[in-house]
Amino acid sequence: MEDYIYIHQTFERENHTGNRLTDREFDGCTFINCDFSNCDFSGTIFMDCAFIECNMGLMMVNKSGFKSVTFKTCKVLGIQFHQCDDFLFDVSFEDCIMDYCSFSNKKMPKTIFKNCVMKEVSFVGANLTQAVFENCNLERAVFNATNLANADFTSAYNYAIDPEYNPMKKARFSTQGIAGLLEKYDIKIV
Repeated sequence: MEDYIYIHQTFERENHTGNRLTDREFDGCTFINCDFSNCDFSGTIFMDCAFIECNMGLMMVNKSGFKSVTFKTCKVLGIQFHQCDDFLFDVSFEDCIMDYCSFSNKKMPKTIFKNCVMKEVSFVGANLTQAVFENCNLERAVFNATNLANADFTSAYNYAIDPEYNPMKKARFSTQGIAGLLEKYDIKIV
């Protein structure tokens, strides 16, 4: 990757572990089975892009733009998405491992998370209005001052969300998930 603007290109099996690929633009690009772990993508813009089966662990994204970007079957470990540019921020995740990521204070209405492992992900102060957490493991995920109005948690599991500190009007939960809303009371539901 020596250019700085890439349009409608496909990148397969590229290894950029630890590389610095800052201040670039990717428009309509697809990344398949690439390794971007510990890569610095600061200031880079991704628009209408797809990452498929990529390793993106600890990728640096300071002031990067993710505008209509999908992640499928990726390792997205420890990425600090809260450092990304807010303008047109739009992402979706399917079959991803997302442990230790941060979406703190991000505006993410209608975001789709499907079949993801999201251990210790931070959603502090995020707007997740109408977000969908389909079959997601939210073990130790942090929700505090998070707008969860109309969010769908009906098939999510292992979450602990305090309704007193998170607006969640019309959010949907399954009967078995109710325990995750009452955890702080240390009561037993039988």
